[in-house]
Amino acid sequence: MPLFLIKKRCIGCARYRICRDSFVSWIFFIIGLIAAVAIRAVTVLGDLEPAYGKAAWYVGVLGFLVFFIYKFRADLLRAKAIEKAGLLDKVVARQGLTDDDHRLLSDILCGLSSNKDRINYFVIFGTSILALALAVYLDFLK
Repeated sequence: MPLFLIKKRCIGCARYRICRDSFVSWIFFIIGLIAAVAIRAVTVLGDLEPAYGKAAWYVGVLGFLVFFIYKFRADLLRAKAIEKAGLLDKVVARQGLTDDDHRLLSDILCGLSSNKDRINYFVIFGTSILALALAVYLDFLK
């Protein structure tokens, strides 16, 4: 099903307010985007002014460190909740799910349907191509 239909359906969902991305998740998303752009700008900025290149490297590496600590923690909490509820075993065995199991599954699926990860991948992919093209130009064609 196309994402816009899923999101449209979510708007009428009783759990819509719970599913929405939190302010904190948006902060870490922005940190991740800044880190992605900064790391890819290192070569170009280093050519312009070495201090700018070093600054971009530090911003990128520290940003990625903070972002991936956040992502690791979120994934770890999700995995622990799945394990604690025995959710995987219940789904594989096709056992009945409790109301709490359904709520947990709903929370997990809402989290996985976030657009932020897809935007992040697009920015990383796009800035990587741009950085590669600029680096080839500066190193070989200039």
